[in-house]
Amino acid sequence: MQDFQQYGAWRTRVAQALGAYGAALREAGAIDGAGEQGLERALARLRDDRLSVAFVAEFSRGKSELINAIFFADYGQRILPSSAGRTTMCPTELLYDAALPPCIRLLPIETRAGHLSTSDYRDETAAWTVLPLDLDAPERMQEAFRQVSLTRRVPSAQAQEYGLWDPEDPDTATSLEPDGTVEIPQWRHAIINLPHPLLKQGLVILDTPGLNAIGTEPELTLNLIPNAHAVLFILAAETGVTRSDIDVWRTHIGAGPGRLAVLNKIDAMWDELRTPEQNDAEIARQQADVARALGLDGARVYPVSAQKALVGKINGDMALFEKSRMAALEAALFHDLIPARKDIVRRQLRLDLALLAAGEKTLGAARMRDLVEQLQELKSLRGKNKGVIAHMMRRVDMEKKEFDASLLKLQGTRAVFARLSTELYSTLGMDHVAAQADTVRAGMAAARFATGMRGPVRDYFAAARSSLDASQAKVEEIGAMIDSMTRKFSAEHGLALSGPMPLSFARYRREIDEVEALFLKQFGTATLLITSRATLMERFVDSIVSRVKRTHQAANADAEAWLKILMAPLETAIRQHREQLRHRLASIERIHDATDSLEQKIAAFEATQLEWEGRRAQLGDLAARVAAVLEQAA
Repeated sequence: MQDFQQYGAWRTRVAQALGAYGAALREAGAIDGAGEQGLERALARLRDDRLSVAFVAEFSRGKSELINAIFFADYGQRILPSSAGRTTMCPTELLYDAALPPCIRLLPIETRAGHLSTSDYRDETAAWTVLPLDLDAPERMQEAFRQVSLTRRVPSAQAQEYGLWDPEDPDTATSLEPDGTVEIPQWRHAIINLPHPLLKQGLVILDTPGLNAIGTEPELTLNLIPNAHAVLFILAAETGVTRSDIDVWRTHIGAGPGRLAVLNKIDAMWDELRTPEQNDAEIARQQADVARALGLDGARVYPVSAQKALVGKINGDMALFEKSRMAALEAALFHDLIPARKDIVRRQLRLDLALLAAGEKTLGAARMRDLVEQLQELKSLRGKNKGVIAHMMRRVDMEKKEFDASLLKLQGTRAVFARLSTELYSTLGMDHVAAQADTVRAGMAAARFATGMRGPVRDYFAAARSSLDASQAKVEEIGAMIDSMTRKFSAEHGLALSGPMPLSFARYRREIDEVEALFLKQFGTATLLITSRATLMERFVDSIVSRVKRTHQAANADAEAWLKILMAPLETAIRQHREQLRHRLASIERIHDATDSLEQKIAAFEATQLEWEGRRAQLGDLAARVAAVLEQAA
């Protein structure tokens, strides 16, 4: 837990250093629109950074008890319901959002009948049932949390419509009661907003239902579990790895960074008729068997007793806590999770800082060059008569008029830029995404109950990729045009301008590839889709459509931000150069009228030059300070 708190403190230090650097850049006038946007993006990345940990298990493996033991023992009692049988019937997220009061938000199961995924409902306040949490009364909190374990009985046809019952599946067919009803969860999803210290630091805990539910809830398969920074796969020590365990591990989790297996309930193997050494050997044997079955290194399988760990923490019985072996799992969880996440955040922030420093260097160099040129120009006037000075006035005035004339030529380029921007929005537009969604749903409806349902889905993924590829081509065309214009303008007026910042949609294309791979894992091998399986596929496609829509929305936001700042360096350089020409002309005019002001003007420019050099050194020190804090240990 201390590791996580230290990680939060590290983020705070980085944000403070970055904020101080940004304030100094603004004060010095050494940041443009592109820099402001990059600074805000970096600060938002730190502010909104979250670490998600998913707990996955079949029912009765002690999953909720493990969450209680790791995170909530400080409450002095169980917070999440934990008892024999199924206690978590719907996916449950525990997090903290300062904009909301402590509460539990519950999404009704009836929403599965529509075309919207759970993600689509997150911002639909009216869709959720909200229950307040009384933080001063743990007993009442427990009562509210029991909502996640509630079920109801509905006609089998309704359960089938929701994709929660399949008459052809032997695992679910036996759940049909004589009256034709089936037990289903009361809620589709739960979000618990709790001001726990770790949740305040950005931790998100995901408690999943049993393994069968994972295959029927697209939000888990396509979003929450794949995107979790750590996944704890919980098994029972006395049963080891079952066939359903292996199927879920291979289909939805798999070995990789942050993926751990937990062999829970080792207290069931504490045989008092054997020596402690014999008990340890038996646990080690089971640990090795689990590692072999899952294809994991034995060190990634953690034998624990969550129940004894919780009792030990609550009662202050450290001997029992040590015997539970929970400390090793906690250390591995946070030692795995935090450095990996910190490396990702650090890499992203290094890029943000490099862009800020590059922008400052460009603007600072232009400002310094203008000061040097004006100073040299003023010094060259020493001892010159008014005729020479008047000639210089005419030359600067002519330069200013030529510069203003060249700006008119840019208007034509701006018109082309506006046209290409409109074309980019059309290839990336949400209307296009909605049309693709209608097409895949119509195609699936026409091929329902047959393997042909997968064809329209493949076409949908291909169309989504094609849309991003066309958008990327348009981005490159716009970038090439702006680059050519900038180079030409720089050469004509002796300006030092950098080319446009690149924009890539590659990560969004990878996201679509990853979603397709997850879909194919679940639906790519069946030879024929029975009724409920077809319904389930439709629910998954609804979630896929939602995910692709969010991907395109993010790409749209990137494109919009990129287009806004694309002209910013050029516009800033134009503004600075025009101002410099105006100042040059005004200075020479004043000297022409009163030659005794020349030495004063030279002295003033020399003082400004020294001041600006000092300020640039200060900005460099602040940038180095941000970089140093970034590299500090958490």
